[in-house]
Amino acid sequence: MRNNSEVTFLDLRETQIAIKSLKDFFERELSNTLNLARVSAPLFVRPETGLNDNLSGVEKAVGFKLRNYDINVEIVQSLAKWKRFALKKYGFDYYEGIYADMDAIRPDEILDEIHSIYVDQWDWEKIIKKEDRNTGYLHYIVREIYSVFKRTERYINSVYPNALSDKLPEDIYFISSQELENLYPDKSPKEREDLICKEKKAVFIQGIGHPLDSGSPHDFRSPDYDDWDLNGDILFWDPSLQMAVELSSMGIRVDEKSLKNQSEIANTTDRFTFDYHKALLEGELPYTVGGGIGQSRICLFFLEKKHIGEVQATIWNQEILEDCNIRGLNIL
Repeated sequence: MRNNSEVTFLDLRETQIAIKSLKDFFERELSNTLNLARVSAPLFVRPETGLNDNLSGVEKAVGFKLRNYDINVEIVQSLAKWKRFALKKYGFDYYEGIYADMDAIRPDEILDEIHSIYVDQWDWEKIIKKEDRNTGYLHYIVREIYSVFKRTERYINSVYPNALSDKLPEDIYFISSQELENLYPDKSPKEREDLICKEKKAVFIQGIGHPLDSGSPHDFRSPDYDDWDLNGDILFWDPSLQMAVELSSMGIRVDEKSLKNQSEIANTTDRFTFDYHKALLEGELPYTVGGGIGQSRICLFFLEKKHIGEVQATIWNQEILEDCNIRGLNIL
């Protein structure tokens, strides 16, 4: 742990160089650890395919019509569904996978220190066997990803030893969303995340989507890609922000049974006419595990910034810009 009297900070130019170094290292480590090949991915899809991510169900995708053709398109909100089609199309086998850069626009986002309208993440997916659809395998994958985070921290801290510090514990802590609610029954989901992450520093909260004993889910998830029993979020305690920060949402994907069950709960069985849903229900798509890892979020965390605007160029309202100026934050 560094001595506070020796702290130095990365200026704008150093930050830009550090962002590139950090992303390059993490991407290589993630690819090698999970056996992933990099592929090209779409920026937009046709809505009638059902390939776009519906997220929590309330966010509206940015869409437009091609000027010279009667074709409607939507900018992707994630590549969760597209990746399963790609794995089949490209002929990948068991325990092989893909990853891609995913850029999205989410105009309904509430802007703050960790949220902007621009989303940049690594979307990854790999093929598994049906018998791998269990908590044990899910935890194995989470630990593999956590090892990438740990190596990334060691690397970037060695590059900037006087500016950055060790923040991650040796191991990640696992807890279900129901166990977390039982632990803090009078707190909101966000308050629970802050409390458990402040104590454990690195946490995987499993099981997001199903209603808990309180009647509400820990958070909302689209019913047609993650299995709500076998998914979760990786969160770290951010000492610069003094809050829990989600760096990855991931999980084992739905099979035919869980797709039907979750779609009935969410009242979205009308989507079964889409190409993606029909292919999944007919057993034409591989069983997979996958997720997204926020690129700007990892830079925010590891470079110890106080606002995501310090590592990401996007649009902010005047109030946020003035506040960051007062705090001396260098917004890109």
